[in-house]
Amino acid sequence: MKKYRNFNFICGAVLTGFCLLIVLTGLIRTPYDTTAMSVADRLSAPSFAHWMGCDNYGRDILSRVMEGMRNTVWIALLTVAIGTLSGVVIGAVCGYFGGLLDDILMRVNDVLFSFPSILLALVIISLLGTGSLNVTLALGIAFIPSFARIVRSEVKKQSALEYVESARLMGAGHLRVIFVHILPNILPVLLSSVMIGFNNAVLAEAGLSYLGVGVQPPQASLGRMLSEAQSYLFTAPWYAIFPGLMIVLMVLGFALLAEGMTEA
Repeated sequence: MKKYRNFNFICGAVLTGFCLLIVLTGLIRTPYDTTAMSVADRLSAPSFAHWMGCDNYGRDILSRVMEGMRNTVWIALLTVAIGTLSGVVIGAVCGYFGGLLDDILMRVNDVLFSFPSILLALVIISLLGTGSLNVTLALGIAFIPSFARIVRSEVKKQSALEYVESARLMGAGHLRVIFVHILPNILPVLLSSVMIGFNNAVLAEAGLSYLGVGVQPPQASLGRMLSEAQSYLFTAPWYAIFPGLMIVLMVLGFALLAEGMTEA
């Protein structure tokens, strides 16, 4: 079993490292301008000049994939940051203090949690409008209920243990007990939730961009590239294969890495 987990960790690290390398390289430069169009290269197959071929506007797919991965990772990181920070505060307060405040916040949390994250995000986007920033805010808000529920449950368990009572008897304030004594002890669970949340954010961003409410042109997005490519599945399959493959590699790599880290 240990060898299996190590194998997962190694495979996850390799895939995640490969994806991050592409993202970091894209931050420095891309082979071509991601918005440069060429009628002569329209839907051209992969070649030495264009390793992943060109799209229906003659734009280099590799360059757009690099920019799309960068946008996806950035949105996913911000989404998880918003969801985690807000969820930790809400969950910690509810789990530690309980009472009426816990009842009110958790009922609101339950109502939001009853909606699938991507559906709740779509509702928020309909109010805020489309675009990268609004998608990030919408997904971040949609992810808060799940993090809040997990943190509340763990804080509630930890609050009943002797070390918390000892900290109180020694005169530690509520904030110190929560953030210095309790939260460090729930980090493994929180880390696992963050990793799962990152994967969900990648898929959610790709799904929203596929629907046309995420990253807007001329910016590249893996989900939007898949949407544009569906009309050319038989004439130019590489148009859909490479963006789809990058989404799979990112999600699979991070999932394997998370599994190897949390079960080691």
